[in-house]
Amino acid sequence: MTKYNGISRIIDIMKQLRTPETGCPWDLKQNFKSIAPYTIEEAYEVVDAIERDDMDDLKDELGDLLLQVVFHAQMAEEAGLFNFDDIAHAVSDKMQRRHPHVFSDETGKSIDDVKNSWEVIKAKEKEAKTGGMSLSLLEDIPSALPGMARSVKLQKRAARVGFDWPKVSQVFDKLDEELSELRHEIEQNGSSERLLDEMGDVMFVIANLARHLKIDPEQASRAGNQKFTNRFRDMEKQVKDSGKDMGSLTLDELETMWQSAKIKGL
Repeated sequence: MTKYNGISRIIDIMKQLRTPETGCPWDLKQNFKSIAPYTIEEAYEVVDAIERDDMDDLKDELGDLLLQVVFHAQMAEEAGLFNFDDIAHAVSDKMQRRHPHVFSDETGKSIDDVKNSWEVIKAKEKEAKTGGMSLSLLEDIPSALPGMARSVKLQKRAARVGFDWPKVSQVFDKLDEELSELRHEIEQNGSSERLLDEMGDVMFVIANLARHLKIDPEQASRAGNQKFTNRFRDMEKQVKDSGKDMGSLTLDELETMWQSAKIKGL
């Protein structure tokens, strides 16, 4: 049996899965668009394993994410566009180009210097790619990003040209303003479209607040979700131990159980 290195083996497996007539019917039916949701899902599962500090799971999930790259590369190769080696070389070139303090004669830099240099080099790459055409500063921020993550990227781009609040207190003021506008729409029985619009403004400012506090809003949201899950499961256990049905309890009784879970540090 031929001994493969890891990358060669998974690339060969994918080629076999995509071989007409002898491959897998499901794999053969897929295209870039149909696979895209799985790519996103696998990236989230990698993050989940990291946040659970489960290294065995992380190994498996990174493998699943790698499979997505191999899958896209195989479909691209079939279409005569590029292959896995092209992807690997392209990102290698990019990493060397964006780290001149490591791969050229530039001297060592601080973390802030490195970040600034990265953005400058990225902007030059973008200019070269577009042939010097003037594009929006926000042009290449993917619309498919999770909402809060995209909000932060939009805000960071705008901050490059000085469109940003210098003090976190000003972000709180804006949040108060947006909450007041949302409250007004609720009191006026505003349409669902108006409520959606005002709620979007509130969430955008919350993302901005998280950015100013150097907190990832997506990570904060996941942490809040996990906290709620832990406390609610404890409430369910309390109800089960009492021999009652959760649906029969009053809101005050449920709140008492919630506070009990909170006291436990959940």
